[in-house]
Amino acid sequence: MTVLRYILTSIFALCGLVLIFTVILQEGKSAGLGTIGGMADSYWEKNKARSTEGKIERITKYVAIGFFVLAFILTINF
Repeated sequence: MTVLRYILTSIFALCGLVLIFTVILQEGKSAGLGTIGGMADSYWEKNKARSTEGKIERITKYVAIGFFVLAFILTINF
């Protein structure tokens, strides 16, 4: 069981590093005054999921879920 724990801990640390880098790579969410004038619904906002920013957000979401699941698993004493 200790070998499995070491493997899960190393994956947990790797997930933490990937999570840090993906959060740093993301752009800010400040829309500014564009939301008042209706500029928030531009072409780029509607197709953001297909862009690089959308991919980084998806990667961040999945890595964060994996990070928390591994954190929960590693806290269980088995």
